[in-house]
Amino acid sequence: MSGKRYPEEFKIEAVKQVVDRGYSVSSVATRLDITTHSLYAWIKKYGPDSSTHKEQSDAQTEIRRLQKELKRVTDERDILKKAAVDSIGQRNSYVKTWGCG
Repeated sequence: MSGKRYPEEFKIEAVKQVVDRGYSVSSVATRLDITTHSLYAWIKKYGPDSSTHKEQSDAQTEIRRLQKELKRVTDERDILKKAAVDSIGQRNSYVKTWGCG
């Protein structure tokens, strides 16, 4: 007979409650209706000393870096769009003022 399957996000959140927020394993297990054995296994797999945790923190760092880069590039694009609109407006007003064409 197989046990209930939990999503990885659920497991990670349960581990965070013990590791980061300081709740006891038994209280978290009771509240989430899981066994303490499962929670200890998840802590071993997803806790701060696990390779999975290292990979996740590396991924989080990469996500933050990419978000900063996206913001910078978006800001640059917006500045260039505004400059293009301004230059078109100036060019058109010059043509209208002098009656060229």
